[in-house]
Amino acid sequence: MTDEQPHLPDLRAADADRERVAERLRDAVAEGRLDMEEFGERLEATYKARTYGELEPITRDLPAVDAKVSMVKGPVSDDPAAIDWSERMVSGEPTSKIGFAFWGGFGRKGSWVVGRQFDGIAIWGGGEIDLREARFTERDVEIRCWTLMGGMQVIVPPEMTVLVKGFGFMGGFDDKATGEGTPGSPRVVVKGFALMGGVGVDRKIRRVEKLRLKEERRRERLARREERRELQMRRREERG
Repeated sequence: MTDEQPHLPDLRAADADRERVAERLRDAVAEGRLDMEEFGERLEATYKARTYGELEPITRDLPAVDAKVSMVKGPVSDDPAAIDWSERMVSGEPTSKIGFAFWGGFGRKGSWVVGRQFDGIAIWGGGEIDLREARFTERDVEIRCWTLMGGMQVIVPPEMTVLVKGFGFMGGFDDKATGEGTPGSPRVVVKGFALMGGVGVDRKIRRVEKLRLKEERRRERLARREERRELQMRRREERG
């Protein structure tokens, strides 16, 4: 008589398995497939899961992630959140070439496709041009911002090469984001003119990275709480 092997759903999951599911959930948020409430619920279920059978339903309705071999080799990074710029370079037409706001606002963000040149115009209004999750058809990109009694914000990831060359009159054109990015990054030049208004160019971490850092802090708090609990139990046992 031989011992029966346990079915896969009954096998105990390892920390690495839970991390892979958590990473897929973070990707789904960045892709817009999950909102923050769904992400929180599924992430909590992920770290509570003890078997493969409990983990499997969490990502059942999400597309499978297939490994892709890129013919353009980029730098290898040990950081799982680092940007692979070769995957950000695409062919085809840009999603948008111009953003215009008059007594209102416009926004370009998420996984949109940026061409060689994009013009943002804000007249008594505002605009937001977010390049943190953007894809690019060219290595050299020009973002031109024109404001009249309005404001515009250009957001770039810390890994991007940026040069700010705009000018402000009775207003401001912030150039704090100027600097080199990681190897393979597109070179983004932000230029234009701000009249009685302002253009800000800011480096901010990506949403998926914010979620990862928030999750790390949460796990650290839980680990410290568990350590304090174990210490209290040992002390009670020693006194008893």
